[in-house]
Order: sequence, then structure tokens, then C-alpha cells
Amino acid sequence: MASTTPAAITVAGLRKAYGSKQVLDGVDLTVPAGTIFALLGPNGAGKTTIVHILSTLIRADGGEIAVGGFDVGHEAEQVRGRIGLTGQFSAVDALLTGEENLALMGRLRHLPAAELKRRTAELLERFDLVEAARKPLATYSGGMRRRLDLAMTLMGDPEIIFLDEPTTGLDPRSRRTMWEIIQGLAARGVTIFLTTQYLDEADHLADRIAVLDQGRIVAEGTPAELKRLVPGGHIRLTFGDLSALERAAVVLDSDARDDDALTLEVAGDDGVRSLKDVLDRLERASIEVSDLSVQTPNLDDVFLALTGQKDSASQKETVR
Repeated sequence: MASTTPAAITVAGLRKAYGSKQVLDGVDLTVPAGTIFALLGPNGAGKTTIVHILSTLIRADGGEIAVGGFDVGHEAEQVRGRIGLTGQFSAVDALLTGEENLALMGRLRHLPAAELKRRTAELLERFDLVEAARKPLATYSGGMRRRLDLAMTLMGDPEIIFLDEPTTGLDPRSRRTMWEIIQGLAARGVTIFLTTQYLDEADHLADRIAVLDQGRIVAEGTPAELKRLVPGGHIRLTFGDLSALERAAVVLDSDARDDDALTLEVAGDDGVRSLKDVLDRLERASIEVSDLSVQTPNLDDVFLALTGQKDSASQKETVR
């Protein structure tokens, strides 16, 4: 069933080349409003180029691109009024305090004095920067700088935010904090377009993921849908004794067994259906299971399978 949620971003046939190098070659994307969309791809795949085109920093060579309902090529000013961008590196002024950085961004956004003061105080509170607000940026950790960078992006109260690898270089605690902030923004109805090198980040945050390779989208879907593209899921069963293990191996027609650990592995690519079938067969044979676990491919497996091909264009898979 097609989504009834309006699209915040639509891209059709996007192309971009630098000299003889075709960086983007017919990219199609649709990002529903109020969702978190993650774009994955190996280094050099063109992720940052897409972000720069969608945020009006560079022009596309071809294609139809709309952000916030406005054409990126002909209505760039209207697009800029509705978006925010946090790049790979913190765009903060090291000579200013955190509070001064926010105030500077507010003035660039032409906020009235009262609104600027209110937004600055609100964002310092939301991003846990109140105590550090009047301290020089030299005293800020990497995580604090990234939080300030995102806070500056929010000074204009954007409907759509582009986050280009926002947690690169952060420690695990700071990454988790950023994740919570991103999820909080989406809960308020903000659309998040995220690029990342961390597959667990995309898995944790994204409502939908696209994989970009050699300038084309080679797969798109929810995290669960993408994982189902890659075979290799299995059910691992543990039994109480060797006799039960041997009987189960016959009933389930599997030789993937470990007699020392008393475990047996059975293919389970159909998820719940496979699990139900295995348990039904064991129950009919009166074989008890001590423990079981379902092992499914993760996004690392998906990423390697989809981007490990020399000709990824011929491997395109789109999940509807």
C-alpha cells in the first residue's frame, strides 16, 4: 500500500558528473515528511554530493528535485528557508562561546532580538549546553561541539535537516546522545536525511534506508526489508542431551550440528514461518528444545553483499 504521508524530498533521475567522472547516475529517492531516512554507501559513492545538491550548495546536471515542495534548481531561496544542514565537520567559530555562536546564527537568520534570545536559551537547554554556554569552544569536547553545531542548525526552526555523518569521531556515549536528539527531532515532525558510515546507526535510527553504490541506488527499504534481501538466516537449537540432538538432526534434515555444544542449526530465511515450522516438527516428534535463537543477517551483511559487486547496477533491488 502506498504511503499517504506527503513527501518532504523527491528526487527523480538525479545526475551529476565532475569532468568525465559520473558521480550520480539516475538517482531516484522519496523521503516522507517527519521520517528519518538514511543514505548508506562506500566512500566516494556520492552521498555528500547528494546532500549538497538537495541543500542547494551545488547544482545537479539533470533530474527533477524537490525539497519541502520547492524545486531545488529554480526555487533555491525557498528551499533554504525550510532546511538545516549539519556537515561532516562542525561549523562552529572557535573564537566565540557557544552562546555567541548561536546568537550569530540567529542574526544570520534575521531573527528579531526577542526571538533570538528565546531560541538561544531554549537550544542551550535542549542540548545540555547551559553550563558551557559562555565558555570558549576550546573547552568543549567533540560531542559538545557536535551538539552545538546541530543546535545552530535548529536556530531557523527547519522542517527538514540534512545530517552528513553527524557522529563521526564521537565516543559511544556522545553518539547515543546524538541519536536521542535525532529521534526527538523526528518525533516533533522534523524530516531527517542522514548519511552515515555506521551501519548500526542507520539500523537504530532510520525508518527507511537507501544504499548508494557507483552513483546509483542499489537497494531501498526498511532495515528489516533490507536484511531479508540477503540469505543466511538460521535458527540455532540447543538440546538437553546427545540423543535429542541426533533425533532432531534426522527430523529437521540438518547436518549443521555441534555435538559438544549440543546445538543444531536450521535454515530460517523465512523468519517466523520457518521458526513455526521447525517447532511444529519437533513437537510432533516429542523432542524438547532447551534453548533457541534466531540469527538473521545484519546491515553489515547487506552492505557487503550489495556494494561488493563490480557491477552493482545489475544487482538493483528495491523493496516496496
